[in-house]
Amino acid sequence: MSRVTGLSSSPVAEGAPRDHGLGPRVAAVLVFGSSAAVLVVEIVALRLLAPYLGLTLETSTMVISIALTAIALGSWLGGSVADQVDPRRLLGPSLGLSGAVVALTPAVLRTAAEWTPAMLLLIASLTILVPGALLSAVTPVVTKLRLTSLAETGTVVGRLSGVGTVGAIFGTVFTGFVLVSRLPVSGILIGLGTLLLAGSALVEWRTRGWSGTPALTLVVVAGGLATTVAPGGCDAETKYHCARVVADPDRAGGRTLVLDGVRHSYVDIDDPTFLEFTYVRAIASVVDAAFPGSEPLAAHHLGGGGLTFPRYLAATRPGTHSLVSEIDTGVVRIDRDRLGLRPGSGIGVRAEDGRLGLRRLDTGSRDLVVGDAFGGVSVPWHLTTAEAMADVRRVLNEDGLYVANLIDHGDLAFARAEAATLSETFENVALLGEAKDVGLAPAAIPEGGNLVLVASDRAVDPRALQEALDARRTGWKVAVGDDLTSWIGDAPLLTDDYAPVDQLLQPSGPRSSR
Repeated sequence: MSRVTGLSSSPVAEGAPRDHGLGPRVAAVLVFGSSAAVLVVEIVALRLLAPYLGLTLETSTMVISIALTAIALGSWLGGSVADQVDPRRLLGPSLGLSGAVVALTPAVLRTAAEWTPAMLLLIASLTILVPGALLSAVTPVVTKLRLTSLAETGTVVGRLSGVGTVGAIFGTVFTGFVLVSRLPVSGILIGLGTLLLAGSALVEWRTRGWSGTPALTLVVVAGGLATTVAPGGCDAETKYHCARVVADPDRAGGRTLVLDGVRHSYVDIDDPTFLEFTYVRAIASVVDAAFPGSEPLAAHHLGGGGLTFPRYLAATRPGTHSLVSEIDTGVVRIDRDRLGLRPGSGIGVRAEDGRLGLRRLDTGSRDLVVGDAFGGVSVPWHLTTAEAMADVRRVLNEDGLYVANLIDHGDLAFARAEAATLSETFENVALLGEAKDVGLAPAAIPEGGNLVLVASDRAVDPRALQEALDARRTGWKVAVGDDLTSWIGDAPLLTDDYAPVDQLLQPSGPRSSR
């Protein structure tokens, strides 16, 4: 039989070891587990950063981009290094080092956020990039170990690529639907770090290679201990928030609900008519002016938080029925366990998305709809659009009123866009806020904060609104008509097809309080 120079007549590639101690099942487990771990780190990183950077489109985009960079970098470098050294020497360090970094992440990020906030983005990037790259290197290393025959190259590469994709899907689904709802994020990461370290020890034992497990075990233990004393802890980690309830030293019944570092609600358990936040007093002023007296109302609330305003309506307008759409079941649990919500209060709470909750309501069934839903300091975009407002208008009766709380800063681009959107949907719109923010003091530099928009198909009496605001000492002013039109300017209309809410919003620097 003749030979062609440079080619082997054997089905086994030249120089390839025939026994790597890595069977197909072990290879599949390593690829599946490492790929799943990358996605767990990515999703949980969003939860860790939300209290400090906000749960915005920009934050999500940044985390996803860093995770994808880690996957690309790890895959490239892992394959390259595996061609230069014995691949068996790479698996243990990749798993062990990534486990140590993952276990340290909660304590490191929270400490950095409190002590060196300027470094938070860099540190956050490294805590995603380093373990993500190390874990992503596992797949090309395992592939190298399994490629013992040129005849099976496509099969091996395709099989391991598929297993890795399934692992990533599992990590995403299991984290989003199971882990986050049952465990604190620090527990998830410390547990994952422990599992990765155990995997490193097993690989080390099987290949008799790297022996750094004992030292990294100490690092993982240190990460767990550091998490217990790191700043920024939560009373409860819900599906969407790091939640704390802070007692008011000046009022026995006063409680502040803090979600992801932002003061979302103030509740006086003993006196629900006490309204601490200015924007809540402004909303109460609107309702007082629009519905004089104490007649009961049929109200729907988009977003619940501490249920401050539903409690106020129940106390001041006996017989009022408030239905609340609150997406976070953990927040509802806090309302019941920590903030004194009781059955029979006239407040019904549904654990649902606000947009979907609107669809369940009958046409013309509400006197009042209150928009007070936030993710961080941003109103969820799908609750701002013309289509959402059309549904709000549908559920209101002829004299019904929509009142929405917004937060914006700088040139108030989002607030102007939302006002423009409401003006397209309702006959009458009014803006409530500090004079400089509602365009009544042109020389002032807008600083922003909370603003309240009022919309209805019935006439809005600006004089009655102003008197009600003054009576509650809000210091706010009312803008309607030409003043409002001038303030809106050429702001875009928000629709389901185009609603760049996160891009229009401008941050205030330090985290805002509502």
